Amino acid sequence: MADLSTDDSKFLFLENDFRNSGVAQADWAAKKMVWVPSEREGFEPASIKEEKGEQVLVELSNGQKVTVNKDDIQKMNPPKFSKVEDMAALTFLNEASVLHNLRERYFSSLIYTYSGLFCVVVNPYKMLPIYSEKIIEMYKGKKRHEVPPHIYSITDNAYRNMLQDREDQSILCTGESGAGKTENTKKVIQYLAVVASSHKGKKDVNPESVAAAVAKQQQSGSLAYGELEKQLLQANPILEAFGNAKTIKNDNSSRFGKFIKLNFDVTGFLVGANIDTYLLEKSRCIRQANTERAFHIFYYMVAGAKDKMREELLLEGFNGYRFLVAGHVEVPGQQDDELFDETLEAMEIMGFTEEERLETTPGLFCVVVNLLQNAAKYSERLSRCTRARTPRGAAARHLLHHRPTADFAVEALAKAMYDRLFRWILARVNKTLDKSKRQSSSFLGILDIAGFEIFEDNSFEQLCINYTNERLQQLFNHTMFILEQEEYKREGIEWNFIDFGLDLQPCIELIERPNNPPGILALLDEECWFPKATDQSFVDKLLNTHTGHVKFSKPKQHKDKLMFSVLHYAGKVDYNAANWLTKNMDPLNDNVTALLNNSSSAFIQDLWKDVDRVVGLDTITKMSESSVPSSTKSKKGMFRTVGQLYKESLGKLMTTLHNTQPNFVRCIIPNHEKRAGKMDAHLVLEQLRCNGVLEGIRICRQGFPNRIVFQEFRQRYEILAANAIPKGFMDGKQACCLMVKHLDLDPNLYRIGQSKMFFRTGVLAQLEEERDLKLTVVIIAFQAQARGFLGRKAFSKRQQQLTAMKVIQRNCACYLKLKNWQWWRLFTKVKPLLQVTRQEEEMGQKEEELKAVREVAAKTEAELKEISQKHTQLAEERAQLELKLQAEAELYAEAEEMRGRLEAKKQELEEVLHEMEARLEEEEERSVTLQQEKKDMEQQLQLMEAHIAEQEDAQQKLQLEKTAVEGKVKKMEEDIMLMEDQNNKLQKERKLLEERLADMSSNLAEEEEKSKNLTKLKAKHESMMSDLEVRMKKEEKARQDVEKAKKKVDAELADLQEQYADLQAQLAELRAQLAAKEEELQATQTRLEEESTQRATLVKKVRELEALLSELQEDLEAERAARGKAEAARRDLGEELNALRSELEDSLDTTAAQQELRAKREQEVATLKKAMEDEGRSHEAQVQELRQKHSQAVEELTEQLEQAKRVRASLEKAKQALEKESADLSSELRSLASSKQDVEHKKKKVEAQLNDLNSRFNESERQRNEIGERVSKLNMELESVTSLLNEAEGKNIKLSKDVSSLSSQLQDAQELLSEETRQKLNLSGRLRQMEEDRNGLMEQLEEETEAKRAVERQASSLNMQLSDHRKKLEEMSATVELLEEGKKRLQRDLEAAHGEYEEKAAAFDKLEKSRGRLQQELEDVLMDLDAQRQLVSNLEKKQKKFDQMLAEERSVSARFAEERDRAEAEAREKETRVLALTRALEEKQAVLEEAEKAAKALRADMEDLISSKDDAGKSVHELEKAKRGLEAFLEEMRTQMEELEDELQVAEDAKLRLEVNSQALRAQHERELQARDEMGEEKRKQLLRQVRELEAELEEERKQRGQASGARKKLEGELKDMEEHLDATSRGRDEAQKQLRKVQGQMKDLQRELDDSRAAHKEALSSARESERRAKMAEAEILQLHELLAAAERGRKQAEAERDELSEGLASSSSGRSMQSDEKRRLETKLCQLEEELEEEQANMENLAERLRKSQQLVEQLGTELAAERTSSQSREGSRQQLERQNRELKAKLQEAESQSRSRLKAASAALEAKLREAEEQLEAESRERQTAAKNLRQKEKKLKDLSVQIEDERKQAQQYKDQMEKSGVRVKQLKLQLEEAEEEAQRVAAARRKLQRELDEAGEANDALSREVAALRSKLRRGGGDPTFSASRISGGGGIRSAVGLSGGATRRVKENSLDLQEEEPPSPSPPTCSPDERNEAYPCCPDE
Repeated sequence: MADLSTDDSKFLFLENDFRNSGVAQADWAAKKMVWVPSEREGFEPASIKEEKGEQVLVELSNGQKVTVNKDDIQKMNPPKFSKVEDMAALTFLNEASVLHNLRERYFSSLIYTYSGLFCVVVNPYKMLPIYSEKIIEMYKGKKRHEVPPHIYSITDNAYRNMLQDREDQSILCTGESGAGKTENTKKVIQYLAVVASSHKGKKDVNPESVAAAVAKQQQSGSLAYGELEKQLLQANPILEAFGNAKTIKNDNSSRFGKFIKLNFDVTGFLVGANIDTYLLEKSRCIRQANTERAFHIFYYMVAGAKDKMREELLLEGFNGYRFLVAGHVEVPGQQDDELFDETLEAMEIMGFTEEERLETTPGLFCVVVNLLQNAAKYSERLSRCTRARTPRGAAARHLLHHRPTADFAVEALAKAMYDRLFRWILARVNKTLDKSKRQSSSFLGILDIAGFEIFEDNSFEQLCINYTNERLQQLFNHTMFILEQEEYKREGIEWNFIDFGLDLQPCIELIERPNNPPGILALLDEECWFPKATDQSFVDKLLNTHTGHVKFSKPKQHKDKLMFSVLHYAGKVDYNAANWLTKNMDPLNDNVTALLNNSSSAFIQDLWKDVDRVVGLDTITKMSESSVPSSTKSKKGMFRTVGQLYKESLGKLMTTLHNTQPNFVRCIIPNHEKRAGKMDAHLVLEQLRCNGVLEGIRICRQGFPNRIVFQEFRQRYEILAANAIPKGFMDGKQACCLMVKHLDLDPNLYRIGQSKMFFRTGVLAQLEEERDLKLTVVIIAFQAQARGFLGRKAFSKRQQQLTAMKVIQRNCACYLKLKNWQWWRLFTKVKPLLQVTRQEEEMGQKEEELKAVREVAAKTEAELKEISQKHTQLAEERAQLELKLQAEAELYAEAEEMRGRLEAKKQELEEVLHEMEARLEEEEERSVTLQQEKKDMEQQLQLMEAHIAEQEDAQQKLQLEKTAVEGKVKKMEEDIMLMEDQNNKLQKERKLLEERLADMSSNLAEEEEKSKNLTKLKAKHESMMSDLEVRMKKEEKARQDVEKAKKKVDAELADLQEQYADLQAQLAELRAQLAAKEEELQATQTRLEEESTQRATLVKKVRELEALLSELQEDLEAERAARGKAEAARRDLGEELNALRSELEDSLDTTAAQQELRAKREQEVATLKKAMEDEGRSHEAQVQELRQKHSQAVEELTEQLEQAKRVRASLEKAKQALEKESADLSSELRSLASSKQDVEHKKKKVEAQLNDLNSRFNESERQRNEIGERVSKLNMELESVTSLLNEAEGKNIKLSKDVSSLSSQLQDAQELLSEETRQKLNLSGRLRQMEEDRNGLMEQLEEETEAKRAVERQASSLNMQLSDHRKKLEEMSATVELLEEGKKRLQRDLEAAHGEYEEKAAAFDKLEKSRGRLQQELEDVLMDLDAQRQLVSNLEKKQKKFDQMLAEERSVSARFAEERDRAEAEAREKETRVLALTRALEEKQAVLEEAEKAAKALRADMEDLISSKDDAGKSVHELEKAKRGLEAFLEEMRTQMEELEDELQVAEDAKLRLEVNSQALRAQHERELQARDEMGEEKRKQLLRQVRELEAELEEERKQRGQASGARKKLEGELKDMEEHLDATSRGRDEAQKQLRKVQGQMKDLQRELDDSRAAHKEALSSARESERRAKMAEAEILQLHELLAAAERGRKQAEAERDELSEGLASSSSGRSMQSDEKRRLETKLCQLEEELEEEQANMENLAERLRKSQQLVEQLGTELAAERTSSQSREGSRQQLERQNRELKAKLQEAESQSRSRLKAASAALEAKLREAEEQLEAESRERQTAAKNLRQKEKKLKDLSVQIEDERKQAQQYKDQMEKSGVRVKQLKLQLEEAEEEAQRVAAARRKLQRELDEAGEANDALSREVAALRSKLRRGGGDPTFSASRISGGGGIRSAVGLSGGATRRVKENSLDLQEEEPPSPSPPTCSPDERNEAYPCCPDE
């Protein structure tokens, strides 16, 4: 794939990012996209806007809104499935989706698409680069799913499967003309010629190299390299030249179908090929449309033949030939002369010699030229070309005399000539391609045949093509069924397998069935043989035969009488039967065909070697003119019609395809304009329907078409069940099971296999919608979080920028104020002199050392922890190892004990094994003997079947002889009339002679001598006459004896045949009964098992309900305790509420808002109390209702348990009865088999006797045939008739041979099957199976021995019975009257039985009506159950929503709790800081007081010093010293004061900030509390509303459950009644059927006896024959009425079955309930009509019975008349006087005896045939009745099972509802508790809020007090700082002050370090510039408040 260029890959691969189009997915998810019908585009997309019942309002893509019926809408697949490679993967498999997918791929130049097993190809009408050598290399050895769809992929997979599986393959290409079938066939052959070439070098052969090699080797004259491959590729141009033509749709259309069979050896090399063709369009060579051409070869030869060839072939221009209708029609892009040269080259490569092509007289092309001649010059050109020596004769004059007949004859001859030429070319090509050097191992066949055709005028050719496509579609359906079955078996899927190939069987049988009733082709062949048959008579017979067929109808809109319609799988097709007889017989002129057969050219003789099978035109005209078959018809005995030949070839093709693994390619023509890139939607849809693609999609819908592997399913849809799968590794199947369980999918919509998930249509689209909704929720949440994060980040950045700007501004302002301040300069100078800096450095070093030591300590502690952890782990591991060691020791001891026990067991088992092996050997020997006996029995059975077939052949021969003898009798009667006329003439002459004798009596004396001589002569004649009379009497006696013996033998044969038929019928009946009883036994066993399982489940449910009751009681007690707790908590809350009220009343600083809040809280508390009380009451009511429901459920379960016990007892009784019946039936079956063998032996003996009698009769006939010349003439005619009979016998012999060969093949297949099964059994080697086989064989042996004994006993009894019957038959002639009375009595019994049958039928109708009523009630119950299921699903959804809301509420409450804790923590921190500040202030105040005290002391000292100024003891030096010290101390004090003022300013700033923050926090907290209160109120209301809704829904659910349980009980009762009624009716019906059979048997006996009596009384009177004929016609009418009655009964049963199926469909689908109810009503009306028809038929039967009685009376009267006439004839016979008259009368008697014997034979054979037909019809009718009865029984059992399953499901659902109700009650309790907790938390939060507010108020008051104190201190300090001097005695006290003041030095250290450098100048500045506290705080961020 990597070697492909991008230009080539775009024609094979999809775009990479196409399926990941998020825009398309979002658009599809947002709109409900569907497909609506469109006249122009077929279907167009639309979005659903509104649904109004059955109508839907949709919006089209152009914005137009249209209202459409809901049934016309088809769902649209998600964008994920767009341009999918396999359309079977579409989640919505409908016509619109298939068309859209094909259209999208076609517009993307992707012409190949899979559709399940199909590969759909759309003709691109342009060249695509997808057939090159690189493409072939890409597809070599690749699986189907590894590469894109392509014809190469189909071919390669077929080739690989052939090599791997050793199974023959086939590729079926079908489609319309111009769809690309032939081109795809070429590509297949081209690919195989490259891949499977037997002459491969280092590199495989490609198509271009093949062509080049062909050219080179042509020049060199050798074909050694790749000869077969080149010949295979060059066979196509020859077939295209002779078989292709230009049509309207296609310039190179194949006008024939072909099956190319490529043979391969074991290694996969190509070793040979063979081509078969079907349905060549012969009429194209004589007739074409104006824009069409005949076959290419005509134009090639006229345009491309050179001068020499043109002279030899006498070629003219295009316009000189009448068969080329349009003259020279050119094909664009095609040169005829060049293609002629290519055809000649291809012939040379294929091995056509020059003699075969041209020089052989007349040669190949000479025949082609011969076809181009017109009618006028036909004989001349034909004689010139063929150089035949026979001159023109009567045939040519006949052709010229009758112009239309001549034209028809010429055209027919031209078609036949071209057909034979094409077949010869095909045989020659096959001879070349058949290489026998290497033996082929397997083959790959390619079928290129026309697709289904529906034209305006459909003829015989379209019927053949459509018949072929029906068979191919049946093959596809069957193949798809097998593959689906293998897939489901491989994956372990439970599925009811349906053979979809049977769906097309009725239509196929309508076309191809040979008899009972004959199909269309059989009726057409039959009409072809009938005289005076026309197309109209064929259509009439077709309508009469198939009027009731479901696939056949007469079109109403057509007035033409030759039209009929057939319903194919692709649609209804109207056929025009004009000229069908002619097309089927394909007649030719006899003289011309004989001329061509006797041609001097061996080539022409070879073409016309089968001339004896051709129907002549003379035969057709004679058949149409006369009703008597002519003698020329006997010549056409081997004639085969076109329909027979095609059916035979198609049968061979289908057997070949059935033995292969098929691959299907469907070619589609996109438009009729041959334009690329255009697709006609309606045309493509019609082809998809005709090609079976939509039929395949219909089959896909029945199963699980959407498959997805576990990994992909989990990866794509895990988001829908995120919490269902636990973390960690899990198997894909388990994960998918958990996901499906979490998704709550209906189990009918999916199946879980071994490696993948199976879904029905539409499920994946639903999952895609849910996934899109989930993804949108997740993406919206993610976007919200991201946008919030970005907004907060931007906001914080702006805040930081704002604060930074403020800090910079303040710092600049402070710098501008401080830069000229002298004290600041002094501070910068003094700062380096302070020791604080060094202390800080030392402190820093100490801190670093401390950090290092701490790090070391932390490391050691971590290491210590790790070591301790390791120690504990090792100790645990040690303990575990010790435990394991102990366990292993125990296991070892147990293993030792087990080993000892196992050794003992092993020895015992070895002994048992040896014994079993010995027994196995014995059993194998027994099985071998039994199998040998089985084979012998099968051989005997085959011999018996062959004997039966021979008997049937003999019967057919007798029938033919009967017809011949009837003809003889007619002719002999005519001869008798002539002889009587002659006799009358002779009598007249005798009278004249007597008169003359009287006249000449006078001359008597003269003639005395003459008279003497005459008397002598008379005496001689009299003696001769007496001798003749004696001989005549002897012959009559012998003939009478022979006739008597023959009658006896015929009677015995008829009795034996009837007994044999009865025994066969009884045997079939008993087998069917045995099968039915076995099925009933199995059904009862399954019912017993189901009842036992149901009983176990019911016991479990009772236990679970008891446990649930105890849990409910515990819950009730817990609820009571919780209620007590809630009441205690309520009391506490009331006390707290009172306390809070007192506190609120005491507080003076409350605001109006707080008072409003308090009022609201009081109202909320009151409402909450009321709600709590209401909820308590409702909860108690619910508990009481739950108790009642529980008691009711327990009672119902006990009742159900008792019912199950009763049903089980009844089923066990039924099981015992069925076992007894099965045993009785098996014994009867054995006895019948033995009697059957005896009857067959007797039949053989009787047949031998019959053969002897026939031989004796033939001898007597030969003796009589020697009497006269007329008899010899009759014998000549008889010989001609016998020749016809011999030919018929030859056919029969061939048919018998075919039957024997088929039976031998069947026997071989059975032997192979038995061998395979035996090998499988031997390979399995399981001991249990061998034991079962042994037991089965022993039972069979016992049964066979018992059967042998029974046969022997029955043989003796049958011999006795046979002797008794013979005696009875001899006495029967005297007991005719007794039989008549018995017959009347039996007729009365029959009428009584009919009355009983009518009563049973009425009871059955009542039962059916009650069943329909029950079905309706069941449907209503099912609808109610569906509604309940929907309600439960809605409740579950609401419960899920409620859980989500509860989880959100919990998260909100948790968030609020966290915020509350955070606020409390911040308040505590601020309180601690306020306390610390207050302590600092107190200390500062104490320092200030001490300083004031010191100042006062210093002032006092100063005053003392001033007062003691005159003291002389003090020196000036000391005073100056003290002054300097005081000044220094004063400066220090001033600095400390400044520092204290700064600290006070900082404290004030901190206090202000605290006040502002506290106010902001207070406001925010109040807002949050209000919002929380509002949200809590709303959520509480929502919760209360939801609780009320849940309670209402629970009430409704309880009511519906009660109703459902009542309806279920009612249904169960009615079901039991219906079962009892059904059993009673079935028993009554069986009894009635038995009585009816007995009566019918007695009627048969009586009828047999009546026939015998009639045969005895029947002797050559026309009146008797007419009466017998009437009686036979009446019997035939009775039989027909019986058949009609059976057909009506079958129709009624079929209608009932359809009604049952429809009722099942009604139960399964509630959406189409209205339509099905209409269908049900229609079927009921149809049933009523059928019942009325049945009553009419019964009335007709009674009328016919009366007619039968009258006819019997007529027979008796005629018998009496017959006896009277016999006496008169005997008296006439005695009055013969003269010799000549006696002679004539003897001859007449002889002829009468012959006619009587023939008539008797005819009557006997007719009686035998009638009886055989009756027996066969009765047997068929009884078998049909049994099949329908068994089918009805199975359906009823299935319905009973379904009902039991539904009842069980309803019970389970009721239990689920109960569990859900209990869970909802528990959830309601939890919600109430959570509500109470939320209320308690809200109260706690309110109390905490009030407490915080009080504390904040107190902190504010304390802050005010502190501010007042600070202000006082500041004023004091300002007042005290103005004194200039201090006392010297107090200097020492300055140290304490300094130390006190030095506390703040460290606090100001960072400010001093970071301060600005001032100038060194110190101008006097008594007071620093003022700077606001805020400015100082912002300018120096390292102040203590931070």
